[in-house]
Amino acid sequence: MKKRKSATIQSIPIVNKKTFWQNVVKYRILILMCLPAIIFFFAFSYMPLPGIWVAFVKYNYRLGIFNSPFIGLKNFEFLYTSGKLFELTRNTILYNLAFIILGNLAAIIIAILLNELRSKWFKKVSQTMMFLPYFISHVLVGFLVYNILNYDTGFVNTILTNFGLEKWAPYSDAGVWPVILVIVQLWQVSGYNSVVYFAAIMGIDSEIVEAARVDGANGFQKIKYIILPSLKPTMIILLLFAMGGIVKGNFGLFYNIIGSNSLLYPTTDIIETYVYRATITHFNFSTASAIGLYQSLIGFLMVMGCNFVVKKIDKAYALF
Repeated sequence: MKKRKSATIQSIPIVNKKTFWQNVVKYRILILMCLPAIIFFFAFSYMPLPGIWVAFVKYNYRLGIFNSPFIGLKNFEFLYTSGKLFELTRNTILYNLAFIILGNLAAIIIAILLNELRSKWFKKVSQTMMFLPYFISHVLVGFLVYNILNYDTGFVNTILTNFGLEKWAPYSDAGVWPVILVIVQLWQVSGYNSVVYFAAIMGIDSEIVEAARVDGANGFQKIKYIILPSLKPTMIILLLFAMGGIVKGNFGLFYNIIGSNSLLYPTTDIIETYVYRATITHFNFSTASAIGLYQSLIGFLMVMGCNFVVKKIDKAYALF
């Protein structure tokens, strides 16, 4: 008689998918912890969305947003017909690229240097001193910059005069301000931005670092082969988030430092400052809304494009 082969039947576990409300009950503690952030984004990011309609109407105070006459894309012709669309977009994007790239680079360097400090007291004092510029208002920053670079009584020109040199007139030279603005921005935010990278360094397994020391790795090799690769995911995520606001300039920084000096506009005028001047002069809120929508669309496309590139290189580092 032929022996029959016993068929092995593997039991497949049945997974019961939980409903939305069951997950809400299960993760209620985590949801309560996230509730302030949820309320914040709902109130300031989702509730104002119907206001987008202002960009397509000729806004009238008496009629309101949805009863104002519809004019289509007329408001978007504001920047295009002015002939400054390319210049404003170029300035805004280039400044933000400099802020993002150099800012992240400076933050990484600061975080690594803080990690290498052995004195806890000196590390805390250094971290506090680097935090302070972030909490200084842009009004005060503009005042400090003016007192340093003022032609008549500025700190720089006082030193130049004492050495018998000619005075420097930066407020009539538009070419030097991209460098000045980038330096001021880095001075103000680099210390604060280093917190994320410093926290990422603190999360590195200490056993890996100790193993590298046992193997004879010096300080530079530890930074190159352990710390920097560990910071790569954090850096990519922060860069992707920053790309969303690449068309939105730092209005406080530019307005308080440059002010109404039209000689510097060719290299310092960004979309925010131009729209502010136009809105204050003509009270045209529909145009301001159109520019805001333009900025949001460009930022959305930048995030999607950068995420697509990152996903092609390595899916693990993509946002979605």
